[in-house]
Amino acid sequence: MHVVMVEPEIPGNTGNVSRLCAANHITLHLVKPLGFSLEDKYLKRAGLDYWDLLDLHVHENFEEVQQQYPNSRYFYLTTKSDKSYTDIVFREDDMLVFGKETKGLPEDLLKRNADYCFRIPMIDKARSLNLSNAVAIVSYEALRQLGFPGMTGGKGIENL
Repeated sequence: MHVVMVEPEIPGNTGNVSRLCAANHITLHLVKPLGFSLEDKYLKRAGLDYWDLLDLHVHENFEEVQQQYPNSRYFYLTTKSDKSYTDIVFREDDMLVFGKETKGLPEDLLKRNADYCFRIPMIDKARSLNLSNAVAIVSYEALRQLGFPGMTGGKGIENL
Protein backbone atom coordinates (compact mmCIF):
# COMPACT_ATOMS: atom_id res chain seq x y z
CA MET A 1 0.00 0.00 0.00
CA HIS A 2 1.18 3.52 -0.77
CA VAL A 3 0.15 6.97 0.42
CA VAL A 4 1.05 9.87 -1.85
CA MET A 5 0.97 13.39 -0.43
CA VAL A 6 1.10 15.96 -3.23
CA GLU A 7 2.74 19.20 -2.08
CA PRO A 8 1.99 18.88 1.66
CA GLU A 9 2.26 22.17 3.53
CA ILE A 10 1.99 21.49 7.26
CA PRO A 11 4.84 19.60 8.92
CA GLY A 12 2.68 18.26 11.76
CA ASN A 13 0.25 16.64 9.33
CA THR A 14 3.05 15.03 7.37
CA GLY A 15 4.64 13.87 10.62
CA ASN A 16 1.37 12.27 11.70
CA VAL A 17 0.98 10.56 8.33
CA SER A 18 4.60 9.39 8.51
CA ARG A 19 3.95 7.76 11.87
CA LEU A 20 0.76 6.13 10.58
CA CYS A 21 2.59 4.78 7.52
CA ALA A 22 5.53 3.52 9.59
CA ALA A 23 3.26 1.71 12.03
CA ASN A 24 1.32 0.01 9.24
CA HIS A 25 3.93 -0.89 6.60
CA ILE A 26 2.58 1.72 4.18
CA THR A 27 5.05 3.35 1.80
CA LEU A 28 4.89 7.16 1.95
CA HIS A 29 5.57 9.31 -1.10
CA LEU A 30 6.01 13.07 -0.74
CA VAL A 31 5.72 15.13 -3.91
CA LYS A 32 7.57 18.45 -4.05
CA PRO A 33 7.39 21.27 -3.43
CA LEU A 34 7.09 20.61 0.29
CA GLY A 35 5.92 23.40 2.57
CA PHE A 36 8.64 22.56 5.10
CA SER A 37 12.05 20.97 5.45
CA LEU A 38 12.30 17.27 6.15
CA GLU A 39 14.43 18.32 9.13
CA ASP A 40 11.56 20.40 10.60
CA LYS A 41 11.22 19.86 14.36
CA TYR A 42 7.40 19.68 14.17
CA LEU A 43 7.60 17.03 11.46
CA LYS A 44 10.08 15.01 13.50
CA ARG A 45 8.12 15.43 16.73
CA ALA A 46 4.87 14.22 15.15
CA GLY A 47 6.65 11.16 13.73
CA LEU A 48 8.26 10.46 17.11
CA ASP A 49 10.69 7.57 17.05
CA TYR A 50 9.12 5.83 14.06
CA TRP A 51 11.36 7.36 11.39
CA ASP A 52 13.56 4.26 11.11
CA LEU A 53 10.44 2.18 10.30
CA LEU A 54 9.25 4.48 7.51
CA ASP A 55 9.65 3.65 3.82
CA LEU A 56 9.81 7.24 2.53
CA HIS A 57 10.27 8.39 -1.06
CA VAL A 58 10.50 12.05 -2.10
CA HIS A 59 9.62 12.92 -5.69
CA GLU A 60 10.20 16.03 -7.77
CA ASN A 61 6.67 15.88 -9.24
CA PHE A 62 3.64 13.61 -9.47
CA GLU A 63 4.60 12.38 -12.94
CA GLU A 64 7.74 10.88 -11.39
CA VAL A 65 5.58 8.81 -9.05
CA GLN A 66 3.49 7.55 -11.96
CA GLN A 67 6.59 6.68 -13.98
CA GLN A 68 8.09 4.70 -11.10
CA TYR A 69 4.82 2.86 -10.35
CA PRO A 70 3.14 2.42 -13.76
CA ASN A 71 1.25 -0.75 -12.83
CA SER A 72 -0.35 0.57 -9.65
CA ARG A 73 -3.89 1.85 -9.42
CA TYR A 74 -4.22 5.47 -8.30
CA PHE A 75 -7.14 6.68 -6.20
CA TYR A 76 -7.51 10.44 -5.74
CA LEU A 77 -9.11 11.62 -2.51
CA THR A 78 -10.99 14.88 -2.93
CA THR A 79 -14.05 16.72 -1.71
CA LYS A 80 -14.94 17.19 -5.41
CA SER A 81 -16.36 13.72 -5.99
CA ASP A 82 -19.71 12.10 -5.35
CA LYS A 83 -18.25 8.60 -4.88
CA SER A 84 -17.30 7.35 -1.43
CA TYR A 85 -13.93 5.83 -0.59
CA THR A 86 -15.91 2.85 0.77
CA ASP A 87 -16.80 1.98 -2.84
CA ILE A 88 -13.16 1.08 -3.59
CA VAL A 89 -12.10 -2.56 -3.50
CA PHE A 90 -8.46 -2.13 -2.49
CA ARG A 91 -5.37 -4.06 -3.57
CA GLU A 92 -1.98 -4.17 -1.85
CA ASP A 93 -0.17 -2.03 -4.44
CA ASP A 94 -2.75 0.78 -4.64
CA MET A 95 -1.70 4.43 -4.45
CA LEU A 96 -3.87 6.64 -2.22
CA VAL A 97 -3.29 10.19 -3.44
CA PHE A 98 -3.99 13.24 -1.26
CA GLY A 99 -3.53 16.92 -2.05
CA LYS A 100 -2.17 19.83 -0.11
CA GLU A 101 -4.03 21.13 2.91
CA THR A 102 -5.14 24.48 1.46
CA LYS A 103 -6.17 23.51 -2.08
CA GLY A 104 -6.35 19.75 -2.39
CA LEU A 105 -5.31 18.10 -5.63
CA PRO A 106 -4.92 20.10 -8.85
CA GLU A 107 -8.14 20.41 -10.88
CA ASP A 108 -6.53 19.12 -14.08
CA LEU A 109 -5.36 15.96 -12.30
CA LEU A 110 -8.86 15.37 -10.95
CA LYS A 111 -10.47 15.93 -14.36
CA ARG A 112 -8.07 13.51 -16.07
CA ASN A 113 -8.84 10.86 -13.44
CA ALA A 114 -12.52 11.51 -12.68
CA ASP A 115 -13.37 7.78 -12.53
CA TYR A 116 -10.79 7.33 -9.76
CA CYS A 117 -11.78 10.27 -7.56
CA PHE A 118 -13.38 9.53 -4.21
CA ARG A 119 -14.40 11.44 -1.11
CA ILE A 120 -14.91 10.87 2.57
CA PRO A 121 -18.61 11.52 3.31
CA MET A 122 -19.35 14.45 5.62
CA ILE A 123 -22.07 17.03 6.13
CA ASP A 124 -22.44 19.74 3.47
CA LYS A 125 -21.45 22.56 5.81
CA ALA A 126 -18.06 20.95 6.51
CA ARG A 127 -15.43 22.06 4.00
CA SER A 128 -12.97 19.24 4.60
CA LEU A 129 -11.23 17.09 7.20
CA ASN A 130 -7.71 17.46 8.52
CA LEU A 131 -5.34 15.86 6.00
CA SER A 132 -3.75 13.41 8.42
CA ASN A 133 -7.20 12.32 9.61
CA ALA A 134 -8.31 11.77 6.01
CA VAL A 135 -5.24 9.63 5.30
CA ALA A 136 -5.95 7.57 8.43
CA ILE A 137 -9.59 6.98 7.53
CA VAL A 138 -8.93 5.79 3.98
CA SER A 139 -5.76 3.82 4.69
CA TYR A 140 -7.38 1.91 7.55
CA GLU A 141 -10.31 0.98 5.32
CA ALA A 142 -7.83 -0.34 2.76
CA LEU A 143 -5.93 -2.25 5.43
CA ARG A 144 -9.19 -3.66 6.84
CA GLN A 145 -10.18 -4.95 3.42
CA LEU A 146 -6.77 -6.55 3.00
CA GLY A 147 -7.02 -8.27 6.41
CA PHE A 148 -4.47 -6.01 8.12
CA PRO A 149 -1.45 -7.74 6.53
CA GLY A 150 1.47 -8.26 8.88
CA MET A 151 -0.34 -6.53 11.74
CA THR A 152 -1.39 -7.89 15.12
CA GLY A 153 -4.99 -7.80 16.25
CA GLY A 154 -6.40 -7.40 12.78
CA LYS A 155 -8.46 -10.49 12.03
CA GLY A 156 -11.49 -9.94 14.23
CA ILE A 157 -12.93 -10.02 17.70
CA GLU A 158 -11.09 -13.23 18.59
CA ASN A 159 -7.90 -11.14 18.82
CA LEU A 160 -9.24 -8.88 21.59
